[in-house]
Amino acid sequence: MALTTRRRALTTIGAALAGVVALPAADALAGEQKRHPRPLWRAHAHNDYEHERPLFDALDHRFGSVEADIFLVGDQLLIGHTVDDLDPSRTLESLYLDPLARIVKANRGSVYRGHRRPLQLLIDIKTEGSSTYLELDRHLQRYKHLFTTYAHGRVFPGPVTAVISGDRAARTPMEAQTVRRAFYDGRLADLGSSAPASFISLISDNWTLNFTWQGVGAFPDAERQKLRGIVQTAHARGQQVRFWATPDVAGPARDALWGELLAADVDYLNTDDLAGLEAFLDARRSA
Repeated sequence: MALTTRRRALTTIGAALAGVVALPAADALAGEQKRHPRPLWRAHAHNDYEHERPLFDALDHRFGSVEADIFLVGDQLLIGHTVDDLDPSRTLESLYLDPLARIVKANRGSVYRGHRRPLQLLIDIKTEGSSTYLELDRHLQRYKHLFTTYAHGRVFPGPVTAVISGDRAARTPMEAQTVRRAFYDGRLADLGSSAPASFISLISDNWTLNFTWQGVGAFPDAERQKLRGIVQTAHARGQQVRFWATPDVAGPARDALWGELLAADVDYLNTDDLAGLEAFLDARRSA
């Protein structure tokens, strides 16, 4: 059976047994957290929904950030990488929002029991940004106590911090809000702009468009200084940093590049290899 077909079959079964399946999964997660209590806050699950158990696989590996791509179809927010991947049963609610609400309730107000730092939920908008964000905002409002909230100039931390990426048209309606349950994923062009961290909480960009080094040989000193300057500038403004399109094939090159990202204090390391990044971070005890 093809991987996509198998995932959809599993999701359909899960939806039919929602009340039965979800809570044991949360119980299993609680058991996993007792064995591995320290979350890996720097670990970001790129295209998390491609894993066999979206969200739960990343949490079992103690990741601090997960990524979900959304498409607006009618009034539904469907999860997938392309239009061909979409399945009406695979919604933002079914794969992420409802499970997170159950986990937070089971863990007494946090995603990882005993750790108050929020999990980052990076939501990548694949359809027109303004209309999709407005519908997303309506969905997030149904989970009032789940999300970090910006209200009238103040930020109130919650168990989950939603960050909006993807189509740039989402920025306009977000900036107009005096109350919102999400923050904006900026680009390097936004670094040092007038937008505060209470709006642009994260600076993300494509590694290959900004650096030539792919982990082989020595890291050019000019590029190392550039990377550290980016991070220092962002951190001075209270923003976090992530790069996508970094090498993700297991081996010395990936380890070398991840090592430089850690040394520069980059906040999130991007991967599809959950076990690989978990092992890397555990070996260094740096996250």
